[in-house]
Amino acid sequence: MSQETLLQQIVDYRKRANPYPLYAELRKTPVSRQSDGTYAVSTYREIVALLHDPRVSSDLRNRSLPIGADSLASQGMDGGSAPSALDQPQQFSPSFLMLDPSEHDRLRRLAMRQFGPPHSPGRVHDMRPDLITIVDRLIDQFQGQRQVDIVDSFAYPFPVTVICELLGVPRQDEPCFHGWADAIANILNALVNQAAREELTRKSMQAHQELAHYIAGLIEMHRKQPGKDMLSGLVTDAGPDGQMSQGDLIATSILLLIAGHETTVNLISNGALTLLRHPAILEQLRREPDLIVGTVEELLRYEPPVQLVPQRTPLEDIAIAGMTIPKGVPLTLVLAAGSRDPQRFLDPERFDPWRKDNQHLGFGSGIHNCFGAPLARLEAQVALNELFRRLENPRLVMDPPPYRQNPVLRGPRQLLIEVDGVRK
Repeated sequence: MSQETLLQQIVDYRKRANPYPLYAELRKTPVSRQSDGTYAVSTYREIVALLHDPRVSSDLRNRSLPIGADSLASQGMDGGSAPSALDQPQQFSPSFLMLDPSEHDRLRRLAMRQFGPPHSPGRVHDMRPDLITIVDRLIDQFQGQRQVDIVDSFAYPFPVTVICELLGVPRQDEPCFHGWADAIANILNALVNQAAREELTRKSMQAHQELAHYIAGLIEMHRKQPGKDMLSGLVTDAGPDGQMSQGDLIATSILLLIAGHETTVNLISNGALTLLRHPAILEQLRREPDLIVGTVEELLRYEPPVQLVPQRTPLEDIAIAGMTIPKGVPLTLVLAAGSRDPQRFLDPERFDPWRKDNQHLGFGSGIHNCFGAPLARLEAQVALNELFRRLENPRLVMDPPPYRQNPVLRGPRQLLIEVDGVRK
């Protein structure tokens, strides 16, 4: 089986429920060249090396290889012909996720001042009581129901509520940006639906424009009447790196709004599904709530919400694992394959919340490691502990559940469970 065929199967929706055997096959060739000249890297050591290599760029403007019409890259696998889900169209400033040092570092520092230490040390940690309150209100709504969709009724509304409060976005506006976020993220569905790529791209561009206009209005509102939220801090703070431009404020706000809930929805949904598939571990978690810390770390390794990083480009020829990746070619890092690499993790196909030295790739690594990782960890810990503490005899209605089309941000589209009741 060719490596190109493996990649095509990996992004094929029919394999979405269980791509892991394909990842195991892909790891047999750690760095694989595709027929169109693009490359995929699937083993832990090589992925980490490239994530930390300053010769690897996140800026798509450094691409030099034409994309073949019949390749995975032409379907957006490279992030070139279809824009990244969290990037902006050309008329907008790119988010710092799609930039290299030193501009990336400056913008990330400006954002981090409002999110974590040392400038805002308690921002995330102090949210725990509020997170528990939000979760319990959502679970309270399950009273009297025998069947619940964990995705729509729990895993989605929880992080959306949190990111709205954190950023200072009116919660009543959620229906608007829900549609915009879906349209922007859906561009990655072009990986598996080339025929619809033009329409997906058009809708994504339109959503970016509408969301940018909405964010610009919020920025002006917070500039005139600043509060304690993160967006007010971004607008008014004048730290050692100066202030963000209007374009950078819009790009950063869009990034935080979308990334602040899209991946966490999948983390919670994948986590609920995995625990229901492992009832003995679930029962032990109920008896020992502190086990949730190791459980969430193992979920990030075992069922990561982000499976692939398709937007990397070498700035020069890079020799690795007996191959030379040429300058300018599209490069895909298969994070989910690396996190199950048997050369790095003992018995990697086993779900083990007690796993030691669990340096998974669930949040990436290097300068682009997930900005919101502390919040995502806390949200998943609170959500899963409270959910399974309160639900009586939860059980899956369908396994595997239907999955989202998106092969990069992988998670259930619906997760129906039956319950016997809801504890106080």
